Amino acid sequence: MKKLLLAVAGLFLAINLHAQDLPKTQIKDLNSGKKLAFNDVVEKGKVTVISFWATWCIPCKKEIKNISAALPAWKKEADFNYVTVSIDEVRAEGIARTYAVSQGWTFSFYIDVNSDLKRSLNFQSVPFTVIIDKNGKIAFSHIGYEEGGEAEVFKKVKELAAAK
Repeated sequence: MKKLLLAVAGLFLAINLHAQDLPKTQIKDLNSGKKLAFNDVVEKGKVTVISFWATWCIPCKKEIKNISAALPAWKKEADFNYVTVSIDEVRAEGIARTYAVSQGWTFSFYIDVNSDLKRSLNFQSVPFTVIIDKNGKIAFSHIGYEEGGEAEVFKKVKELAAAK
């Protein structure tokens, strides 16, 4: 029953999110410490996968670990970018940065310290995954993570990357 409720909530959220313009909400690059607009994270003309996570979220870490491990093979099949955005509070910024570095993340990682982006995108929990199409619109979103769920994400990435 819990999975059914999550699926229905995810579907409702997905319907509301898809095809909307990306918010210009400020987030912080955990590598450089610089703030930038969320919509600037997405490279125009290229599909982007964004994993929202938190340092306390075990499924988030598992999802990112599995995607990170699959990235080299995936990149041979599709041209896309992958980034993460932590929803941890400002006092956990150092923990999020340390965790990302300790995991050897080779992709960009950001933090939404005041939950402004989370409110802009209107989601309540993590893991939350969003795929942005080549036109800079949300084409897919998913709440939660089950082992192997990254395959569904990559299937959608391939579809969107192949689209003209």
